[in-house]
Formats: sequence, C-alpha cells, structure tokens
Amino acid sequence: MRGATAWLALTALLSSSWAQAAVDPANPTCPKELNVTSLKTMQFTLREEDGMRVLLAEGAIDSGVPARLAAALKKYEPIDQIWLRSPGGDARAGTAAGKLIRESLAFTRIPSGWACFSACNFLFMGGRGRIVDPGGLFVVHMFTHTSDRGAIEAEVLRGTENTVGLIGEIEQNSALLASEDNDFLIRMGVSRKLLTDVMYRQKAVAEQGGDGSTRRCLTQEEVFQYKVANVRPE
Repeated sequence: MRGATAWLALTALLSSSWAQAAVDPANPTCPKELNVTSLKTMQFTLREEDGMRVLLAEGAIDSGVPARLAAALKKYEPIDQIWLRSPGGDARAGTAAGKLIRESLAFTRIPSGWACFSACNFLFMGGRGRIVDPGGLFVVHMFTHTSDRGAIEAEVLRGTENTVGLIGEIEQNSALLASEDNDFLIRMGVSRKLLTDVMYRQKAVAEQGGDGSTRRCLTQEEVFQYKVANVRPE
C-alpha cells in the first residue's frame, strides 16, 4: 500500500484514536481537541500521490490567504485535490479563497482526523467536488463581530451613546456578512439551510443562556443533507 492510499489509511488510524478521545462537554457534537494545526498563517504545500496532485492547505486564514492560494494554484497547476486543515480566521478572505478554488475546478477534501473550522468552511465549499472522509470534521459556528471583548467593555464604560453606536455597527456588519454568506452558499451549490438550521442556531458566545455550545461538528449524514459534501469517499 503506497501513496495516497497509505496516507489515507494512516489518517483513518488517527481518526480511530480521535473517536475514542474525550468529547467536548460544552460542544458535545465535537471532540475536545480539534486537529486544526498551530500554524498562524495558512501554508500551501504540494504532495504528489499515486498520480494525483494534492495541495495541502494548513493553518489559520489571514487576509493574505487569497493571494498566496492564487500563487500556489498557478505554481503547481494542475491541482486535483485541496486537503484542508484550519482553525478558520478571516471570513471574507475565506470566501475569496473559496471562489478561487471553484475557478480552479479542483476538488476539496477534509481527510480523516483533520478539522476544517469556521472560515475554512468557505474554502472547502469552493471545491467542484467536495469530500469529507469519515473521521474528517466540518465544524461550523455562529459568526460574530463581538470577539474583541476589551473594545466592547471600553465603549460601555465611555457611556450610552458610544455603546449604542457600537451595537449599530455590529448589527450592520453582521447583516452584511450574513447576506454575503447566503450568496456564497447559493453560488457554490450548498443548501442555505446550513445557515438557518445549523450555523445561525449556534451561540455566538458561550455566556448566552444555559446551553454553552458555540460550535457544531456535522455528521456524515448531515454533510450530504446540507450538500456540503457532494462526493462519497472511496
């Protein structure tokens, strides 16, 4: 057993270990630890396996990802598949990169044992064919513009007028991003119910209510139900 087949066998073994790992009590659909790498910026590396050209996309999604991805796609063309492992990052950079992937006509894949979280979802959706291996994790959450808690607290301390202005800005940016997400899913052929039934039902912050869940790991059944994946793993 060599090449891609051997590599997938190894990730399946790692996935088996993941399956026995502790479940996150705050997010019971997910393991406690997500294999998203610790790379601060997404790196693109070519792997050639059994005649298939694979671009490994690993690390956090920063604003420079679309430009680096475009350069990698040009340098290594043709690319058959793009394998993704990322904690997410810049949402708009994610959608821009997803559009580049669609233009390239490459397939996207989340190998067994790997996780594609948050903005990484949009890169994955860009694939002409999309594969989530058993044990691979497509992980969603509710986007929020309130992650900078220090800035929010500072505006609150400055008074009511500043707080109202900040809330208005958050509402406007959230509405714009929601509209962009909806448009992107339609263009990529993913069900909009992924937004309404899953993503928008997650808590934005853990403090809201008694249910502290802020993320959701889709099952194999769900990735096909919401048309996130459209190719069955071999």
